Amino acid sequence: MIRVKADPGRRPRHALGAVSGLVAACAGLATAELAAVAVRPEASPVTAVGAAVVDRTPAALKEWAIRQFGTADKLVLTLGIVAALAAFAIAAGLLAVRHRPAGIALAAAFGPVGAAAALSRPEAAWTDALPSLAGGTAAAGVLYLLVTALHRPGPVSGAAGSEGMDRRGFGRLVVGAVALSAGAGYAGRRLGAFGSAGATASRADLVLPPPAVPAPPVPAGADLRLPGLSRFVTPNRSFYRVDTALVVPRVDADTWRLRIHGDGVTRPLTLGLRELLARPLVEHDITLTCVSNEVGGPYAGNARWLGVPLADLLREAGVRPPSQGGPADQLVARSVDGMTLGTPVETVLDGREALLAVGMNGEPLPFHHGFPVRMVVPGLYGYVSACKWLRELRLTTFAAYDAYWVRRSWAPRAPVKTQSRIDTPRPSAELGPGRVAVAGVAWAQHRGIARVEVRVDEGRWREARLGEADGSDTWRQWVWPWEAVPGRHTLEVRATDGTGAVQTAERAGTVPDGATGLHAVSVSVSGR
Repeated sequence: MIRVKADPGRRPRHALGAVSGLVAACAGLATAELAAVAVRPEASPVTAVGAAVVDRTPAALKEWAIRQFGTADKLVLTLGIVAALAAFAIAAGLLAVRHRPAGIALAAAFGPVGAAAALSRPEAAWTDALPSLAGGTAAAGVLYLLVTALHRPGPVSGAAGSEGMDRRGFGRLVVGAVALSAGAGYAGRRLGAFGSAGATASRADLVLPPPAVPAPPVPAGADLRLPGLSRFVTPNRSFYRVDTALVVPRVDADTWRLRIHGDGVTRPLTLGLRELLARPLVEHDITLTCVSNEVGGPYAGNARWLGVPLADLLREAGVRPPSQGGPADQLVARSVDGMTLGTPVETVLDGREALLAVGMNGEPLPFHHGFPVRMVVPGLYGYVSACKWLRELRLTTFAAYDAYWVRRSWAPRAPVKTQSRIDTPRPSAELGPGRVAVAGVAWAQHRGIARVEVRVDEGRWREARLGEADGSDTWRQWVWPWEAVPGRHTLEVRATDGTGAVQTAERAGTVPDGATGLHAVSVSVSGR
């Protein structure tokens, strides 16, 4: 039996090849991030690839990600892309050790892949490809230098006559590449922050005018102030966020413009923020709900919004609803990042408080929630009504154009469904016997909540006490006193809206137009 003597330098060389690939990838990413400063943040390869992945992910998988990771879904996606890039880089480094041109070509492919992803975005310009191409070139160049050092003869311990490698030179190259990458990355972050400083300053300097039509005070009995119950007004920092933006757009209020045009628009409008704020502003309390909200889920929140009535602007532009002979039945809102949402024109003009909002709970909109201007339309799920970072309103028809989410299997029209939720006690809570406050919230925007009922272990429905109503566009709190007895119990809740319609018990998922079913919570009551 013939034994082949192992090459003592092979394993170290492959390990250093993997290191070379990772260092080259870091150099490529840092270069691309620095180059993206001169283009736009959305052109950076990680952001571009992430956005392309979001665009092409099936609706069911997106819903799963939201359920599993909540508002951390974007972070998880970003980490996943970085992990995939690391594996790609290691493969390129290992290949380069065995076949230098092939490995370097694989590293260079980083550029075209990122460029293609960037160019696939709705608002892409040809310049969006440049950061990824620059990054791919840098990665290929760094990998070439490192692998060349690995193949260069030099002092090394091992078998007599084995090919050596210049480990000292290799180490110097690694340290230099890492230092340059860190510097480029730091510069990119600093310059990126400087580039958004104008937007940050414009928000800090913005003083919102007082509303011409202020909202009445929230009724004293609207907030039941019970432990574990959602606050009636959701603080901005706690308000849910569900969108596809991996990088939150930071729009300079001084340069922002809104264009209103399209079918049936006889007087197109282009407005800056100052012109918008010069108009009479109204204040209104509105609960927003995401269509991705599962039964009993957290993606609902209530806030006081300040803005310009959207119907007034549309009528000023000459828009008429279809019921009055208008040619357009869809209002397409476009965000600065290219996101499109389609809203029924008839709904916007039916008298409800549809707003172009500039304020949220007494302050300018936070960047995460659409600064400087967003849409808010009570009674519709956010994906057909609540466009953030708004820049364009175009009148068209549902037959002529499918907005972003409609092209991904969601319904074109999506009125909010009547829902109720148990906030306390929490699922699997361990309770003592005696009186327990079962409490939560219920919503049916633009219809209001007329009644909430609770039952235990599929028994009789018992009517809960409602908090005071703050109009028909906000949720209502409710509470029901339960005399808990020892054992395992299931609590269920249902609501009746202002039209008399009772919340359906039929279970349905979020796709295509919102979840249905009754929220249930199982708890244990001790015998003591």
